[in-house]
Amino acid sequence: MAKILVGTSGFSYDEWKDIFYPIHLPQSDFLSFYCQEFNTVELNFSYYRIPKLSQCRQMLEKSGHRVEFVIKAFKGLTHEITDQSIPEILPQFKDPIIPFSQNNKLGAILLQFPQSFHYTPESRVYLESLIREFSPMPVCVEFRQREWLRDSVYTTLKELNAGFVCVDEPPLRGLLPPVVVATSDIGYIRFHGRNRSKWYTGDSKERYDYLYSEDELQGWLPKINKLAGQTEKIFIFFNNHRKGQAIINARMMIGLLNE
Repeated sequence: MAKILVGTSGFSYDEWKDIFYPIHLPQSDFLSFYCQEFNTVELNFSYYRIPKLSQCRQMLEKSGHRVEFVIKAFKGLTHEITDQSIPEILPQFKDPIIPFSQNNKLGAILLQFPQSFHYTPESRVYLESLIREFSPMPVCVEFRQREWLRDSVYTTLKELNAGFVCVDEPPLRGLLPPVVVATSDIGYIRFHGRNRSKWYTGDSKERYDYLYSEDELQGWLPKINKLAGQTEKIFIFFNNHRKGQAIINARMMIGLLNE
């Protein structure tokens, strides 16, 4: 059965002070504190700005080399695609994060595409090229567009040894249902919350303002067990970061898995 690692999408949230982090803990010590409890973290700041080499080395040190890092790809590779995305932006993104690979702490690169990334011949060619260019770094792909749910996509991901990201998100038209598919030796699940009313109308904080009940997470256990039988490692991340709810649910999931 697969090794299961549970963590949160991002860790550096000021509003987590006095909820998770001690009120007087400086932000520079957030990662060290986080790594005392969790064995993996998904870095989301890398979507907004390309990490610096010194920054990546520092994060490894602050983590005490205790956690596996999943790094979300820069938006210029997934959301703002141009002719320069692969030849110019990808090397700029890939080079600074090499220390994670060198220290065997790179869990995966997360390629999260927007709902506007449709299943077209051009998009398929781009996706395949992007995955190949990241090799040998492990890659997992999250779609927000239901059009990509098809056997031909799963087959291609398997051929490229790229993981498919399973999601829990609101049951809205176009979004993905909670399907479980394994396309590499890495399983990956992201819990975004089910805040249906704010998904399109709220800002990023409101969109992910949701607290899962134990029953809702319990409903995922058979799917996780299925995935565990098909992979070597599973990452489970909670992206419902508002008010520290991701911490609550990550702890809850760890408890359910331990049972």
